[in-house]
Amino acid sequence: THTRRKLNIEFCGLRKYSQLLGDIFFLLHSHFSSSSMRTYPLSRTGILFSLAPESLMQALEDLDYLAALDNDGNLSEFGIIMSEFPLDPQLSKSLLASCEFECVDEMLTIAAMVTAPSCFLQAPPGTEEIARTCWSRFSHPAGDHCTLINVFHAFKAATANFSSEKWCRDHFLSCSALSMAGVIRAELVEIMKRIELPISPPDFGSEENLLSIKKALLSGYFMHIARDVDGSGNYLMLTHKQVAQLHPFSSYYNIRRIPEWVLFHQFSISEGNSIRVVSEICPQLFAELVPQYYFSNLPPSESKNILQEVINHLAPVSATKEEQKTANDSKENEEFPQTPTEQRCIIQ
Repeated sequence: THTRRKLNIEFCGLRKYSQLLGDIFFLLHSHFSSSSMRTYPLSRTGILFSLAPESLMQALEDLDYLAALDNDGNLSEFGIIMSEFPLDPQLSKSLLASCEFECVDEMLTIAAMVTAPSCFLQAPPGTEEIARTCWSRFSHPAGDHCTLINVFHAFKAATANFSSEKWCRDHFLSCSALSMAGVIRAELVEIMKRIELPISPPDFGSEENLLSIKKALLSGYFMHIARDVDGSGNYLMLTHKQVAQLHPFSSYYNIRRIPEWVLFHQFSISEGNSIRVVSEICPQLFAELVPQYYFSNLPPSESKNILQEVINHLAPVSATKEEQKTANDSKENEEFPQTPTEQRCIIQ
């Protein structure tokens, strides 16, 4: 059984906690493989011993929610594959989920862009509106994650045809950050090839692809969900009940649109309690993909009640579909006996 433990936000902010989660994940990876090529900075292990035991237990529990641990608290087979990537655990999970949802090319770009420093530069005083106008050209209605894909594609096109540094200056973008994203993406592609994971061809822009991207993101970031509780952009986080606002670099902020439910990549106290890199999601999609034992351990809230109603509504439909699928599979097995096939990697 899983017992939800309260994380002491005052003692360990969400941003620091995210780092803690990655620290523990990579320590487990190092314990699993002493021959790992990745060098773990010993200076960062100090945080593990300065935190309250309940915070450490919380981090391990969250890794368990991501299916990264086995029953003994060691890395699971899936967790071992996740640890091959030099990414935060949630991002590794999303990247692996993209193999199942066939949006690997797009998730590779997203992973690289959110891992590199922010590509949006702070506009000099008096040029803020000009900067927002430039950035609006890259805005995608699906949210910031897809906006980052647009920025990266535009940067690659500019690099091929113009001076990348001048193009970045003209658009208030960081050339060094975008260049670093390109290097990170190439590294991730090499890792995918080395461990023989499928890389689906690019299909960015189609409705099916956009839905697949959100499914892949939710597979890793179901713990990073927030809801606008008053219609004015005050987002209450589902897990920690922390209130935050959209970061000024968000494409939603620039177009003055406030989606009700969002998935966010990062929470920053130092930048006015803001959530960065957000994309709109629908409650139905969250209900479909969230691990039930995680959802049941969420603290009580109005948002949880709304989601519970969605889950209750979806349950009979899901049961009917499962019964129909089982009946069809049984009929097919009778008519066409199955032969051994290559095993597929199923995202938990």
